[in-house]
Amino acid sequence: MNFEYTEEQRQLADSLGKFLANHYDFEKRKAIVASASGMSDAVWAAFAEMGLTAIALPEADGAEGGFGGGAMDLMAAMEACGQALVVEPLLDNIGLGARLVARAGSAAQRAAWLPGFIDGSVKLAFAGLEPGRRYELDPQATRARGTREGYVLDGAKCVVIGAASATRLIVSARSDAGDGGDAGASLFVVDPKAPGVTLNPSRTVDGQRAADVRFDKVNLGAEALLGKAGGALPFIEEATDFATALLCAQAIGAMQYANDATLEYLKTRKQFGKPIGVNQVLQHRMVEMVIHAEQARSMAILAASKVDRAAQAGHTPEDARERMRAVSAAKVKIADAARHVSQEAVQLHGGMGMTEELKISHTFRLLTMIAQRFGDADHHLERYAALT
Repeated sequence: MNFEYTEEQRQLADSLGKFLANHYDFEKRKAIVASASGMSDAVWAAFAEMGLTAIALPEADGAEGGFGGGAMDLMAAMEACGQALVVEPLLDNIGLGARLVARAGSAAQRAAWLPGFIDGSVKLAFAGLEPGRRYELDPQATRARGTREGYVLDGAKCVVIGAASATRLIVSARSDAGDGGDAGASLFVVDPKAPGVTLNPSRTVDGQRAADVRFDKVNLGAEALLGKAGGALPFIEEATDFATALLCAQAIGAMQYANDATLEYLKTRKQFGKPIGVNQVLQHRMVEMVIHAEQARSMAILAASKVDRAAQAGHTPEDARERMRAVSAAKVKIADAARHVSQEAVQLHGGMGMTEELKISHTFRLLTMIAQRFGDADHHLERYAALT
């Protein structure tokens, strides 16, 4: 397996890194987090201009204008986002919302939404998690009842990242079969401003904007159904694995920043007339942080490569199984490494490591959030064991 990025991937990451260094420093990020929307439209437009929104979308029929790339093509860019602690919902839009439209939607639906997503004018948030069901992806409480005109949607979703800024919500729900039975999990394209849709916004621990969303007798046309009724679960599982691979890459970037910042602090912080970094015990702890991050990087690359391989193979059952195993293994390692690196970074900075003014404390929050998103270590250990 090749653990090196291609020249094109490095160039994209370098361009993004330079942009973030010049336009997304820590003070700018704090201003964005404190703003009413919690994101910057100018930054989002720049992401689209750099092609981040197009990389992983299909180029098959030419209508969408995607580049036909995969998780590996986005890894280096997501690392840069992790280092800068980007709060714009790029990962959720690319990895979940747009991917579900690209994979589950009809040609007409792809043509309706993906060109706008690519140019930055459309944002797509996935509403999948339900209250009280932790990481379960198969919807139960959210229901879509068939009518002559289309569907009536009822239910609730929680922690929908980017919901308030989304042009459309991609909502998972149980749908009716033609005989009145349960067709299974389906996906629907829903206007967040439609009558009956209520958003309760919140801020996540890492500074992103999310919302709990309530659907109360929301009338949907037949065209709102994304793809076929009852066949959405495999698409949801694949998109979640894809997004998890991107999340692992984001964690690698955040851990890289934590290691770099901590090493610099050990070199410059002086006690008794000499840098504290000359203390051999602290050097050993720094080495352990680097080892954890490098092991996590290898697992993240493995997960991304398996996600891409499954997609290239047409998502055969065996490749899907390998994808799920690799993603779960990576997420377990990422969660462990994120905990170790973030906690050690704070400890080695001392009391100032948890102050609001220091970027390392916000890195700690991001890594804490990453360890829980899309399944914590226990969840993925169970999934890995079930697939073995």
